[in-house]
Amino acid sequence: MMEIVTDPSNSVPPTGGSAVTIGAYDGVHLGHRALLNELKVRAEADGLATVVVTFDRHPATVVRPESAPLLLCDLDQKLELLEAAGVDRTVVVTFDEERANEEAEAFVNEILVECLDTRLVVVGEGFHFGHGRKGNVALLADIGSRAGFAVEGMSLQADQGSVGAPGEPISSTRVRNLVSKGRVEGATALLGRPHQIRGLVVAGDRRGGAELGFPTANVDISPDVCIPATGIYAGWFERPDGSRWEAAISVGRRPTFYGSDGELLVEVYLLDFTGDLYGDQARVGFVSRLRDEQAFGSVEALVDQMGRDVAEARTRLSTRG
Repeated sequence: MMEIVTDPSNSVPPTGGSAVTIGAYDGVHLGHRALLNELKVRAEADGLATVVVTFDRHPATVVRPESAPLLLCDLDQKLELLEAAGVDRTVVVTFDEERANEEAEAFVNEILVECLDTRLVVVGEGFHFGHGRKGNVALLADIGSRAGFAVEGMSLQADQGSVGAPGEPISSTRVRNLVSKGRVEGATALLGRPHQIRGLVVAGDRRGGAELGFPTANVDISPDVCIPATGIYAGWFERPDGSRWEAAISVGRRPTFYGSDGELLVEVYLLDFTGDLYGDQARVGFVSRLRDEQAFGSVEALVDQMGRDVAEARTRLSTRG
């Protein structure tokens, strides 16, 4: 089980020292996992523990909040993904104004030297840290030469052209762009899994079951999270205990009833499910985009289309196992 450290000042360094990587690790996509795999190989060769140093929020929310990116995963999911990748320890650093103004050398001494007894750092070759992003791989290597750890800057993992041009680096920014355009299949190719969002099932207008015959779970999503573009999708509804159901998912404003002024909602119709989901913590995975959102001239026309959407969702999901 991965150890999670939220108070570095009270942390005991791993016995034998650490192989460390540092970053936001938003989404823990295939590029991140390639770097983590290299970290594990190097750590095993030298008898070191593998450690990820990450942050309790995206640093951009503090440094440049007006342009901070939407998150591909919340902190809990990120920790789950890092554990699944085989990381021994994750240090979650509180990123606030004080941390944003901290000089690079102070961060290294506090976290890498004192907290982790670092012997090796593996980061992306474009890595920056510290106040004003003045810290980079070269500075980190210079500090490491005096503090007793080696530094390796890796090229970012590139995809094979399944989404963009062959050789284009995999990045969280690319994944966000795909998700925001509704290209969830492309996002899956870069993440290595379907994009997932999480939230509480809350009461909606209760129209889905009573009026339309398709009762849906209305999932309350944080405004900080990256959700797919409006449209209809095939995917999964999961509970934290691992139980899951195939689903048809609507991301939209219900224009048939509210025009363009409706609240943006994520509504999930679970295939072959009966029961009460209110108050559940939902995990909604997006596998395939079915169609754009559209307004219908009548409730009957909408219901007919919803039936076709459910059938198409079942077909698409059956071909993906």
